[in-house]
Amino acid sequence: MSGTPATSATLQPAKMKKDESFLGKLGGTLVRKKKSKEVSDLHEEGKNAINAPMLPSGTDIHPEDTLLEENAERIMLDPTSRENLKFKDLLKVLIDWINSELEEERIIVKDLEEDCYDGQVLQKLFEKLSGRKLNVAEVTQSEIGQKQKLQTVLEAVNDLLRPHGWTIEWSVDSIHSKNLVAIVYLLVALAMHFQAPIRLPEHVSVQVVVVKKREGILQTALVTKELTSTTEMMMGRFERDAFDTLLDHAPDKLNVVKTSLITFVNKHLNKLNLEVTELESQFADGVYLILLMGLLEDYFVPLYNFFLTPESFEQKVHNVAFAFELMQDGGLKKPKARPEDVVNLNLKSTLRVLYNLFTNYKNTE
Repeated sequence: MSGTPATSATLQPAKMKKDESFLGKLGGTLVRKKKSKEVSDLHEEGKNAINAPMLPSGTDIHPEDTLLEENAERIMLDPTSRENLKFKDLLKVLIDWINSELEEERIIVKDLEEDCYDGQVLQKLFEKLSGRKLNVAEVTQSEIGQKQKLQTVLEAVNDLLRPHGWTIEWSVDSIHSKNLVAIVYLLVALAMHFQAPIRLPEHVSVQVVVVKKREGILQTALVTKELTSTTEMMMGRFERDAFDTLLDHAPDKLNVVKTSLITFVNKHLNKLNLEVTELESQFADGVYLILLMGLLEDYFVPLYNFFLTPESFEQKVHNVAFAFELMQDGGLKKPKARPEDVVNLNLKSTLRVLYNLFTNYKNTE
């Protein structure tokens, strides 16, 4: 019995030696893998340093950049531009506009990159704005299906915009790859073409990093992209309508229209002992518009809902915007004019609003 522990004792070291040998091999494998990774990382770092001599500081080379085909390019928003306050304001205006247009579809957009890339939101928005139904699948999960939908939507958009002089700054690949600049270009073009009742921030520019592959070498450059210009220049792209023609070529007929509209509004405002003689100025603060809607729809508008004697530009815009809400509550379409334009004494915008009321309520006593 005394020999058993001795035998056991002689076997134990052998087992430990085997374990140490196994762990040693494992450790050696891990060390070799680590060194291999370090060499690989060093090689990649060296390749990026050689391939990207012009890369702006603070911008990262993405892995997919090294996979670009010859003469291909990729565009990325410069990180500093993403924090630009005017750019952020533009994004918010566009998101609020989309959500307003697609409210009946119960679609809520929170992030343009994540919510627009698959074509679903863009399809619904284009259909709402144009009144056209596109022949596309409602829900597409696969990348191929999403790109096919985008192709159909963008073809319809491009066919509509290109004859009016628009430069196409977007593509299926750029939208699907969540290129925010391309998405914003597209949305701004749609908003301007369809005269969206929104105020786009002026002079919004961003910088983008353009990565190109030439003879196997990645070349990068920083390029400035102008997303919006002045309101006047943007408005100049809109299709001319009957009011444009009246203002430019038929002032005598314009006076006839103004006289008819003045007669119409006074027929109702006289009930409150109010009278209008100047259309462009007397509706600019929104008060008469609100009171007129109450008279036309036969209800009293509580005074706490608006500014009876507005003083600031913001208060006047609030009033006109509130009047527009009352019009929509009455079953009218959302006015194409913007509240800011009415407040700024834009005759054409004021005429559009009043003419819309006239056509809908001309037989109202």
